[in-house]
Amino acid sequence: MDQNMKECPMTDPIPSPDTILTLAYKLADAAAVETLQWFRAAELLAENKLEAGFDPVTQADKAAEQAMRAVLAQYRPQDAIVGEEAQDQTGTSGLAWVLDPIDGTRGYVSGTPTWGTLIALNDGEAPIFGIIDQPYTGERFVGGLGHAFMERGGIKTPLATRNTVNLSEAIIFTTFPEVGSASEAAGFHQVAQACKLTRYGMDCYAYALLASGQIDLVIEAGLQSYDIQAPMALVRAAGGVASDWRGGNPMNGGRCICAATPELHAAALKMLQKVPLD
Repeated sequence: MDQNMKECPMTDPIPSPDTILTLAYKLADAAAVETLQWFRAAELLAENKLEAGFDPVTQADKAAEQAMRAVLAQYRPQDAIVGEEAQDQTGTSGLAWVLDPIDGTRGYVSGTPTWGTLIALNDGEAPIFGIIDQPYTGERFVGGLGHAFMERGGIKTPLATRNTVNLSEAIIFTTFPEVGSASEAAGFHQVAQACKLTRYGMDCYAYALLASGQIDLVIEAGLQSYDIQAPMALVRAAGGVASDWRGGNPMNGGRCICAATPELHAAALKMLQKVPLD
């Protein structure tokens, strides 16, 4: 067991930031073993979770979440777990680990390195820590509890969002061109038309690019809690802003705006607040 794990026993309801970081790395490492062995493999099988449309789940999704849950069972059995592929687990510590073993399974089954493993720690009010891990490219994006960096090959690079304040200078991303409902799509495209460049299909990797200072806006709809909690923790740690389309807390999913600056967020929010929502 790691030294900082010894310093923070499993019965301690509030682990230290170093312990959280070490444990989150263990979770990401455990998931990577499973995701990498199936990525671009001929044996990869994708089941469709929808009767209409296509929402795939693979053996890699399930195995990666099981691997992360096994690590938590060893080190933090008192914490709650919210995950995409298995039943939620209640806890007694007031902390919850929010896991998405493969965010971007459509990209994963297509062979594009735009998917990632999402790991967040929530204190009951907000995600206080998040990781977006892309093991194929070797990039691990970390934010929260005083951290904001990308690590690759043992080298840490600080993360910081760009200082873009005008929509006319912004690069905006979303995962699907249709975004969500017809009204949600209309709202997104209204903002996108005011931006310099619009790109699609990056899933969680778009939030990593935002935290890295490469792009300026990510606007999405139809999210689950496990889709957004790690990205919003990362973006906020890098100096960005995250809210829902009404300016509220997006941590439970639904619609989200993540922006590089408060000014850019306010400009996008002003437009999206006028969108009629179901």
